[in-house]
Amino acid sequence: MDEVEVVVAHRQRATLRVGDVFLKVDGDPAHAAVEVRAMAMAPIPTPPVLWHQPPVLAVAAVPGTALGVLGEPSPASPAAWAATGAAVRTLHDAPLPPWPGTRLDDVAAELDTECAWLLANAVLPTEVIRHNRAIAEAALRPWQPVFVHGDLQITHVFVDGDQVTGVIDWSEAAPGDAMFDLAILTLGHEERLDDLLTGYGPGADREVIRAWWALRSLTASRWLIEHGFDPDAPGCEFDVLRHNMSLT
Repeated sequence: MDEVEVVVAHRQRATLRVGDVFLKVDGDPAHAAVEVRAMAMAPIPTPPVLWHQPPVLAVAAVPGTALGVLGEPSPASPAAWAATGAAVRTLHDAPLPPWPGTRLDDVAAELDTECAWLLANAVLPTEVIRHNRAIAEAALRPWQPVFVHGDLQITHVFVDGDQVTGVIDWSEAAPGDAMFDLAILTLGHEERLDDLLTGYGPGADREVIRAWWALRSLTASRWLIEHGFDPDAPGCEFDVLRHNMSLT
C-alpha cells in the first residue's frame, strides 16, 4: 500500500502524493483551471493530467529529480542548468496564453504595500528594506509579454542527468516578464545564472533579473511568514536581501 505524503499544505492549497500520483487541492478553482490549460499549451515537458474534478487536480509524477532547493547548493550539472535555460527560452518563444497577466501598476502597488508592512513590523533593518526597494525599481519598467511559468522555483524543474524531464506547478502561468521567470529560478542561486543563460541565449538583462530577486524577496516575505514558512532560513529570501547590501 502506498503511503500518503503531504508535499505542501497551507490555508490556500495542499498537495498530496500517493505513489506516482499528486493530488492538488486548491480553494480557488481558477488556479487548477489555469494549470490544466497552461500545461496543454506549454511546448516543454509537463506532468500528465490524470483527471480534474474541482477542487482536486490529479497529475502524474515526472521522472528525474528537482534542479535543487532554496537554501542549498544545486546538485545539478552546468549542462542541466543550460538545458533548463533552453527549455525556458522555448517557453518564452511560444504563443501567449489567452488570459491576462499581472499588470505593471499592480506589481508596483504590491511592492509599496509589502515594503510598508516590512517597515511597520520591523521584520528587517530599515536600511535593508530601503536599499532593496531601490534595487527593485529596475524591474518596474514596461516589458514585452511572453509565456511565463510565473512560479518557476528551482523545485519546480526536474532533470535527469543533463535533460529537463518536466516542469510542474503551472497555476501562475500567464503573459509576463521573461526576466521574472529567470529571476525566480535563480533566486538564492546567483552562482548558477551564467549556466542558465548559456542555454537561454541572448536578451537577458542581468540588472532586471537582480531587481526581480529583490522585488520577489520583498513581496513574498509576509505571505511566507503568515503561511508557516521561514524567509529567514539560510539561503532564502532574507539572505538574498542582505546579500544585496554588499553589492553596488
